[in-house]
Amino acid sequence: MAYQVFDHARVYTADASGSWAEAVSVEDGRFAAVGSSDAVRAAAPPGAPVTDLGGRAVAPGLIDAHNHFLQTSHCLTWIDARYPGVATVADLVALIARAAASGPAGSWIQAFGLDPAKLPDGPPTRLDLDRATADHPVLVRHVSGHHALVNSAALRRRVSEDAADPQGGQLMRDSGGRLNGWCLDSAMQLILPVAVDVGHHGPNIHFEAPAEDLVAALSSGSREYLAAGITTVCDAQVSRRELSAYREARRRGTLGIRVVCMPLSHQLDAFLATGVAGPLGDDRLAIGPMKFYADGALSGNTACFRTPYGPAGEFAGILYHEPDELSSLITRAQAEGWQVGIHAQGDRAIEMSLDAIEAGATGGSGRHRIEHAGYPADQLERIGRLGVIPVSQPGYLYDFGDTFLTALGERAHDLLPLRAELELGITVVLSSDSFVTTYKPMHHISAAVNRRTRTGQSIGADQALTVEEAIRGYTIDAARSFYAEDRLGSIEPGKLADFVVFESDPFAGSPADLAGTGIRMTVLGGDTAYQSTSE
Repeated sequence: MAYQVFDHARVYTADASGSWAEAVSVEDGRFAAVGSSDAVRAAAPPGAPVTDLGGRAVAPGLIDAHNHFLQTSHCLTWIDARYPGVATVADLVALIARAAASGPAGSWIQAFGLDPAKLPDGPPTRLDLDRATADHPVLVRHVSGHHALVNSAALRRRVSEDAADPQGGQLMRDSGGRLNGWCLDSAMQLILPVAVDVGHHGPNIHFEAPAEDLVAALSSGSREYLAAGITTVCDAQVSRRELSAYREARRRGTLGIRVVCMPLSHQLDAFLATGVAGPLGDDRLAIGPMKFYADGALSGNTACFRTPYGPAGEFAGILYHEPDELSSLITRAQAEGWQVGIHAQGDRAIEMSLDAIEAGATGGSGRHRIEHAGYPADQLERIGRLGVIPVSQPGYLYDFGDTFLTALGERAHDLLPLRAELELGITVVLSSDSFVTTYKPMHHISAAVNRRTRTGQSIGADQALTVEEAIRGYTIDAARSFYAEDRLGSIEPGKLADFVVFESDPFAGSPADLAGTGIRMTVLGGDTAYQSTSE
């Protein structure tokens, strides 16, 4: 690869000292020089091409350390039921009815992103979906990804009215004891057309789909992610369905970003039988930590808290595993060298996860992860002592913050205590959890800095980050969460040449404008992978 210089920029390197530079050069896919314009130009060979970045701000390529990349890419082909497009039950019924009118009878209708907490006429039920169509099975995925609403046609295909709740899940019922169409957490697997059986190891989001559709979705998804400045993702729930699609896209050359896969724990025995443990792979496709679940979703009222929550204290949460079972799984994984990432939202689930990590400790730091770590309460010092990394999604505060304030009251202000984590020396990692929220990093960076809900309410304002701190959470510290800081996450000589050029300067502008910061250029391995066409 030819030597190239990128000059006339404000480069935030995200190195250990948080230094700034004016120019960078790349060669063979890696940074060759970083520093002043004069120094970088002087180090370049005669005739090396120079790209003038027009004084724009530059940062390392953005790394989403908890993202469901394939699921997000595939969801883009589903019906969009997100708020505010769907703001009432009637909106949802009309949306499904239009889809039913254009599809062959008997075919599945699938929608995603429904947030019933935002609907003034209450959560819809199967009876509402039945009004839209009786000829199609209908699946509407809850915004959390942990639940789904189905119609009567879908229920009849899979279960009877007397179906029992599975471990780690619940089939919701109306006041008369009849199924109302809502399937919570592991109960989704009883109803939905899924490609793999994950048992009670997590919400089954591995829906049946033609392999060709999944591979094609990765190609289009790569373009969308690059346009948002994302160069690497850590896919936080991978089965054979996802890994097969990633491998095929890689073989075809259409996997446009770097992907680290987190295998779901239902595959633990298979991995242990072969002696395989992450990290394993290369700089385009790799296996990283193993994913486990402790509790349900904060945005879906199944996160497990010590003290129940909700307007009437009606929510206690759901556990996917009893404490001893989770501890056994984690101990076995750690003994074979796995880094683990445990989904835990509520304080009870977080404490249980830390118990499991500590019980299985093998002597090293392990650099284990708590995925989400929504309400760690009194567990922060323990997180720091164990070297555990919370992988947080500050965009939740904007998207669901009003609901959190209603459900949790004053406790909502202690969600995602990012400032307290930093002060304790805990590595702070930011991410999106897309498809649950938008994959666009600037939305989440803005939320970490502004700590405002969708309606403008303040939520834990004392835990706000600076822009530089938030960018670090999306770059070098994100890379550290899966042992990639030696090659990704900062702009330093020898590292892979991934960087993003912003349209406007997020470091110098108003915090109120952060979410709308555009991407001018995304460079992956020294190649321009995205270039804005706007003037």
